[in-house]
Amino acid sequence: MRQEWSPEDVIACWTLVDGDWDLVANKAGTTRLGFCLMLKFFELEGRFPDLLEEIPQAAVEYVAGLVKVPAAEFAKYDLASRSAKNHRKQIREALKFRPATQADEDQLIMWLADEVCPVELVENRQRDALLVECRARKIEPPGRIDRILAAAQSRAEKAFCTRTIERLGQVCTARLLALVTEGNEDGTALLASLKRDPGAVGLDSLLTEITKLNDVRKLGLPEGLFAHCSERLLAAWRARAIKMYPSDFRDTAEDVRITLLAALCSSRQAEITDALADLLIALVQKINARAERRVEKQLTAELKKVRGKEGIFFKLADAAVGKPDEIVRTALYPVVGEKTLRDLVAEAKANGRGAAELLTIAEDLRHHDIQLELLTGPLQGVYDPSGHGAALFAFFAGMAESEREYIREKSLEGQASARERGRHGGRPKVVDDDMAAYARSLRANGVPVPEIARKLVITSGKNQGKRPSVATVYRILAEDDSPIPQPEHHR
Repeated sequence: MRQEWSPEDVIACWTLVDGDWDLVANKAGTTRLGFCLMLKFFELEGRFPDLLEEIPQAAVEYVAGLVKVPAAEFAKYDLASRSAKNHRKQIREALKFRPATQADEDQLIMWLADEVCPVELVENRQRDALLVECRARKIEPPGRIDRILAAAQSRAEKAFCTRTIERLGQVCTARLLALVTEGNEDGTALLASLKRDPGAVGLDSLLTEITKLNDVRKLGLPEGLFAHCSERLLAAWRARAIKMYPSDFRDTAEDVRITLLAALCSSRQAEITDALADLLIALVQKINARAERRVEKQLTAELKKVRGKEGIFFKLADAAVGKPDEIVRTALYPVVGEKTLRDLVAEAKANGRGAAELLTIAEDLRHHDIQLELLTGPLQGVYDPSGHGAALFAFFAGMAESEREYIREKSLEGQASARERGRHGGRPKVVDDDMAAYARSLRANGVPVPEIARKLVITSGKNQGKRPSVATVYRILAEDDSPIPQPEHHR
């Protein structure tokens, strides 16, 4: 019994009522106080105290005040005296309880083993359940509660082992026993691997877990082997088995040994299956991250700007015009360099489609045997896309890319400047918050959507004074969680 009681709890639980005073009768002194405390204790706990110290001091002082006996007198009350035994008998008869018999103890053991031990593994809670059951059966709890609990736990364990072995079958039982047979190195290695975690994410870990899972499946454990027991009970047997060495398994009884191995292998099989899924997901994410870093590195290299493109392009154009009959390697490479030209091509490919489009145009012109003629300017002349004119088309492509980059930068600067002034792009909203709230309130009152659209009026913008469309009203109401019935269409 708890020792800390508030004054309110003491009054509510330890006050003597009319029937209690009839039992007290003409008792006096220590006997009077001891009887009253024993009576109230039994009403609360369903048992008698083993020691005087079990009764809270606050209760002793309160009851002593009720019966007009000094609280110090309770220390003189002897629980083993003849008067105390008579008091217990009188209390049992008054509350219609009886002492527990051997038959009662056997029934309580069976009840604990079948109902409590399979789902409750903490001994103190098993003890509490036993006391509650004794109270429900109007039985004074036996004095050998520890022996009853131990017998019930043993009976429950044996029943659990028997059910497990029956479900395993002879073949699977033989395979489990072979795991811990002395000299079986493969079985010892399997048990050791089952106790290890997957380790770091990687292909080796994945393959190791797959091998481990295949080895466990070779045991042939039946599906739903432990479907008849609680997860807490199975976890307890697994935790017990995972700490044991093969020699420890051999030291246990055969039925317990089989059940321990089955619990370990079955639990680990399920855990490895789940771990494989997590490991595979983590491995894919790792591969994706590595691939992304590699692609980003490659793109960064390709997107590297070649400085002074305009000057380079003009040099190329000047060389192409000055030496129209020379081949590219002889006419252009000495002016710019092969590496610079390759960098220009890579940048053009990475930056956009302008260069690709111009080169496609050049290919079309070459395919149709059409030449490009510039009528004015410093590059006046006729250029063949398949000959020395190819350099000029490359120059145009570079200029187009430069112009596109310039336009893009200016557009971004203009958008940023507009945002700083509080101006944002996009169409103005037709519906404001007040109109949306009004539409939802109408809808909540059961007004059809077309009728709601006729009641709303746009208050701003170029459509001010007009009514929103039915589709607009549906979009407003779509933000609500409740489904919106669509209108029926009649032919």
